[in-house]
Amino acid sequence: MGNWRILKITMMCSFILFLVQICMASVQRKGKLIPGFKGSQMNWIDNDGLFLVSNNTNFAFGFITTQDVTLFLLAVIHKGTSTVVWSANRDFPVQNSDNFVFDDSGNAYLQSGGSEVWSSDTANKGVSTLELLDSGNLILRGSDGSLIWQSFSHPTDTLLTNQELTEGMKLVSSPSSNNLSYSLEIKSGDMILYAGFQPQQPYWAMGKDNRRTINKDGDDVVSATLTANSWRFFDKNKVLLWQFIFSQDAGANATWVAVLGEDGFITFTLLQGGSTGPSTVRIPQDQCSLPAACDPYFVCYTGNKCQCPPSLPSCKSGTFPSCNNSKAPVELVNAGDGLSYFALGYAQPFSKTDLNGCRDACLRNCSCGAMFFESSSGNCFLFDQIGSLKGSNEEGGYVSYIKVSGNGGSDGNAGGGDKKRFPFVVIIIIVTIFVIFGLLYTGFIFHRKSKKLPESPKESSDEDGFLESLSGMPIRFSYKDLQTATSDFRVKLGQGGFGSVYQGTLHDGTQLAVKKLEGIGQGKKEFRAEVSIIGSIHHLHLVRLKGFCAEGTHRLLAYEYMANGSLDKWLFRKNIGEHMLDWDTRFNIAVGTAKGLAYLHEDCDVKIVHCDIKPENVLLDDKFMAKVSDFGLAKLMTREQSQVFTTLRGTRGYLAPEWITNYAISEKSDVYSYGMVLLEIIGGRKNYDPAESSEKSHFPSYAFKMMEEGKLKDIIDAKLKIDEEDERVGVALKVALKVALWCIQDDMYLRPSMTKVVQMLERVSPVPPPPTASQLGSRLYSSFFKSISEEGTSSGGPSDCNSGTYLSAVRLSGPR
Repeated sequence: MGNWRILKITMMCSFILFLVQICMASVQRKGKLIPGFKGSQMNWIDNDGLFLVSNNTNFAFGFITTQDVTLFLLAVIHKGTSTVVWSANRDFPVQNSDNFVFDDSGNAYLQSGGSEVWSSDTANKGVSTLELLDSGNLILRGSDGSLIWQSFSHPTDTLLTNQELTEGMKLVSSPSSNNLSYSLEIKSGDMILYAGFQPQQPYWAMGKDNRRTINKDGDDVVSATLTANSWRFFDKNKVLLWQFIFSQDAGANATWVAVLGEDGFITFTLLQGGSTGPSTVRIPQDQCSLPAACDPYFVCYTGNKCQCPPSLPSCKSGTFPSCNNSKAPVELVNAGDGLSYFALGYAQPFSKTDLNGCRDACLRNCSCGAMFFESSSGNCFLFDQIGSLKGSNEEGGYVSYIKVSGNGGSDGNAGGGDKKRFPFVVIIIIVTIFVIFGLLYTGFIFHRKSKKLPESPKESSDEDGFLESLSGMPIRFSYKDLQTATSDFRVKLGQGGFGSVYQGTLHDGTQLAVKKLEGIGQGKKEFRAEVSIIGSIHHLHLVRLKGFCAEGTHRLLAYEYMANGSLDKWLFRKNIGEHMLDWDTRFNIAVGTAKGLAYLHEDCDVKIVHCDIKPENVLLDDKFMAKVSDFGLAKLMTREQSQVFTTLRGTRGYLAPEWITNYAISEKSDVYSYGMVLLEIIGGRKNYDPAESSEKSHFPSYAFKMMEEGKLKDIIDAKLKIDEEDERVGVALKVALKVALWCIQDDMYLRPSMTKVVQMLERVSPVPPPPTASQLGSRLYSSFFKSISEEGTSSGGPSDCNSGTYLSAVRLSGPR
């Protein structure tokens, strides 16, 4: 009986302790939390999932339901209106059993299924409290009272009163029903709205909005803050430049929110402290200025009326071609008079030319879906994707053409939609006759030439035939043209793997970089690859091939001129007094390079694996915009292929392990090379440097170790001047390092795609902690890194990873 009584008392005590823990967990905190806090939505179900309120009780932090009542967001809300003003996991809702944790190290994070969905990344930074301020700002404060992290610096789609938006921060809307999202950011001295096409398209800028009040003009905007009833814009010295007044209610205690909605509008709503509700002022002002005011290709007229242009056969999908079927016939159809497009006042023109030149540029570019030409300026605009058009009763200054599938439009040339067509059978007969006569004439000419020139090299005619067979070819220059443009190859810009590069200028003032291939026996395949690949694609972050020359033994490639040369010349400068790339510039270069590779891997009609990503092949224009170059070693893959076997090519030091171990390669091999380049961007040094200590000589291994030990400063380029109080820079550095370490995983299946890399760098997608350093990297380092010189010697390619040639900086190539 005694034992039974003791057991009953023990069970009662345990049950009472369990009830106390439940009560403690369900108590709603006010103002702040201390480390050691943990719980799920179920713990605060009596408080609607909210576990922390501000001292003035206007704002609350906790779990809120989504449209799916079984999933939850971790968010800050305005209690009076239930308005969500910030969310940690908007794109990754969790279940009611998943935990929010504020651990003893000072890190706040959200767990789901054993992995982190969101984290403040503040472990071991001296955090003492998590506070929800009366302004709605969720902050992590240090023991000395310093601000270590704040939600105001990581907005989602909403800005609150007194919340500052600065360069590098971005509002991103929730995706609309057609999966189009919108973003707002301060860029190039202005605040700009973008539509999430590929590439993104601007559709509004504060600097061009006639509703703003100008206090001081001429300086660049670097920050903006909602204050009372206006949006205020400041320069770097906090001097007020512009105001945008969105309400007549100027109450001092008014709390407003600006929300970037899934429709692309920015709206302003009064939460408290005033007499009015939503403001009637919105950005942009006109409904038809929105990218999706109507469905794609439809014309938006005032009154929100949408019409398909009568000159188009249809506005349905399937009418408009894509690069996936680049061999299908296409034509340009005049969309009609008095039409415009929302991005024309904000986007940079593709080129300056005449109407025919603009049309030809669109026809040559398989990704071009529409073109707009302004006759007064000669500006030619090309767009890959297109939203709705803008209609007007006034005479517009633009001529607009839409690309449609062959025989799908009524205007293949200049918009004569009412021209009568020949019967289809008659057209076929005429074309057949011309083809027969053309073949006979070609055979006759070829027969005469072969008699006259029996000694002419066959491979030259083969190559000419190859080049002539390519569609969408760039300009074919004569050797004399390029010799004149380069002043007889006088100014040498650099030496490449297959020849020298010279600066040149065409008679119209266009600057060129002319690569003169030397030793054509080795470079002929690279020349063909370069012309056929880069000549048929166009992207903001790919170097554009302006033209080529194939004349006799001369093989030359003419690219757009990149004023700041290649990335390696900026990263590996030994003279500290020379100009250094700051972190923002380096980060933009990393993102731009990633976008260029993502386009090659996923957006072309065939998958293009570059095979030679390194700093020497990342070129910088006059504004330090990065562009991927040198496609001489690229490998083409069909969309059905996930891997392919090929001979060793690329540059030692950037080769993925599958090259060395004779496994099949894929676009993930480029991801590995990109990761190595990204490490060099962060560290400002070569990935293998025998001049360093044994621990630091192999930079990837050292970076893995320092990352695991939390010593981020030891990885960053010591010559970089980093503002330690700039939280934005610290987060970006940590994100970039994590991404780089994911990219250089030995297992190609662990490496992210380049599209995912872009999303992680732009913080659209979270970056989980990378796995620890790989075994292959450690084995390579311990066995032979110390014996490798940077120059190395050329090789036909090692068959396994025990070869000491693995990491020298010599370029390799093999037959395709």
